[in-house]
Amino acid sequence: MNQQQETPSSQGRDTNLARLLLEFGRDYERRVIDRLHRMGHSLIRPSHITVFWNLGLGAVRVTELAERAHVTQQAMGKMLKELERIGYVVRDIDGRDRRAKKIRPTARGTELMRGMAEATNEVRRFYADQVSEDTLLELEQQLASCIRKIGQEDTAVIWAKPIRAA
Repeated sequence: MNQQQETPSSQGRDTNLARLLLEFGRDYERRVIDRLHRMGHSLIRPSHITVFWNLGLGAVRVTELAERAHVTQQAMGKMLKELERIGYVVRDIDGRDRRAKKIRPTARGTELMRGMAEATNEVRRFYADQVSEDTLLELEQQLASCIRKIGQEDTAVIWAKPIRAA
């Protein structure tokens, strides 16, 4: 076999959808985290970002937050304890069910969410510069279409409520 022929273990490596999505997602997340650290949110880790990407702009129950993030309630509880300890979220008693807790961002959490919006815009501009605005827009539209077709939750609903900081 010459060097240009693919071995069975390398076939499909460059077109493996799961791997490509994972690599792109990791790069995106790393770039956002780096920008947030430079904005002064140095204790924020990727797992924390998962919370805020799923928290939205209002208060939400822990169970719903865990569902949105596709993690167990225990894992979500651990992340929330860390975020509460460093001042980004608070847990309130749910007015409808006194046994349940609702999570909402503090003023620092709201600042982080605004920083996330700024950082994600910066990262998007970086990608557009690298691959072209048209290519990036097409990728976004195709992924959004795929997500709708496979029946995933419309994340726009999560972000419909106004921010209420603690």
